[in-house]
Amino acid sequence: MAGEGDTTVGAVLFDWGNTLMRVFEGQLGAMADWPEVEVLPGVRRALRVLRPVVVLGVATNAADSEAADIRRALRRVRLSSVLPRLYCYRSLGHRKSSPQFWELALSDLGVPPERVVMVGDDLEADVDGALRCGLNAVWLNPTDTAERVGPRVRTVHHMAELPGVLREAGWLPGELH
Repeated sequence: MAGEGDTTVGAVLFDWGNTLMRVFEGQLGAMADWPEVEVLPGVRRALRVLRPVVVLGVATNAADSEAADIRRALRRVRLSSVLPRLYCYRSLGHRKSSPQFWELALSDLGVPPERVVMVGDDLEADVDGALRCGLNAVWLNPTDTAERVGPRVRTVHHMAELPGVLREAGWLPGELH
C-alpha cells in the first residue's frame, strides 16, 4: 500500500480515439462498425509493460459509441481484456472536462485523483480536464516537438515512451520490463 507522500499511481487511463486506436478520416458512426480498426504504434508495448503494475482503462468522450461499442472495437484489436475499466461520455453523461466524469471514474477505481494518470492526445479534454480534477496527465503529441512538463504533467511523442516517462516522473515503481 502506498505511504503518505507516495507519488506512485494505481491506475492509468487512456483516451480512446487517436491515443489507443486510430481515428480514420471520413468514418462515421461507432468505430466498432468501421471496416478497418487499428491500434496506434507503441500501444501494445506500453500496455504490456504497465499491465502488471497498475489498473488500466479507457476514459473517452466518444459521442458515436456506447460502452458496448467501445468494447467491441477493443475486442477487434485484442485490447479489451487488457483494459478492464471503461469510462465513457455516453454512459456517464459527462465529458472528461467535467468534474462529475472524474468523480464517477475515481469512485469506481477506488483511488484518489493523485494516484491516477490520464493519457491522451487532446490538451483540453485529456490533459487540462484531468489536471483541473487533481489527476496526473500525459499528453501524447505525435505531431510536433511541443511539450507540457510540470509536477503533474508530462509529454510523450510516441506511446512506447510512456512507461519510461511514468517511471522517471516517480509515478511507477523503479524497474519495469
